[in-house]
Amino acid sequence: MKNKKQKSSLKSMVQALKNAKVIAYPTESVFGLGCDPDSETAVHALLELKKRSWGKGLILIAAKYEQLLPYIDRTKLSEKKIEQLFSYNETPITWIIPAKITTPRWLIGHFSTIAVRVSHYSFIQILCSEFGKPIVSTSANLSGLKPCRTAQEVRLQFGDDLLLIDEAVGTSLQPSEIRDALTNQLFRQG
Repeated sequence: MKNKKQKSSLKSMVQALKNAKVIAYPTESVFGLGCDPDSETAVHALLELKKRSWGKGLILIAAKYEQLLPYIDRTKLSEKKIEQLFSYNETPITWIIPAKITTPRWLIGHFSTIAVRVSHYSFIQILCSEFGKPIVSTSANLSGLKPCRTAQEVRLQFGDDLLLIDEAVGTSLQPSEIRDALTNQLFRQG
């Protein structure tokens, strides 16, 4: 964070997450909508705002792998595989990993897996570190519309009431690649 206003905004974002609110924030490529993954109320508000079906499941982003442990079934992955999946990669990759049996249905939808990403984008690193856990991450757009790449586009689609950090997105031109952690099958090209 560069200045006092940005620190204040980050503090407001973390407090909003703790209060089960939905936020909009820059990611590696587009603006994201996020909330506390452990708050069913917040997740349903996010899905309603985006007009997205709960059955599709959601992505969690984190500052570090350890933040994802409450949600992923670690027993399905070797140490070598964990290191391979979560080592730094210039291209953001979201991994589909078997979910723990205790992972809330509102996060995984109709699946037994969960989509996760450790983001190396500085704003997300700071946000998830300050929040102390991962956040839900889905592109900031109404279902069927293009993902927003600017704060202005977010305001046009969602209005002025949504808490928003007005910073630039990263340099990736495409949303994150999505791959199966066990088979390496590509679901979405990055």
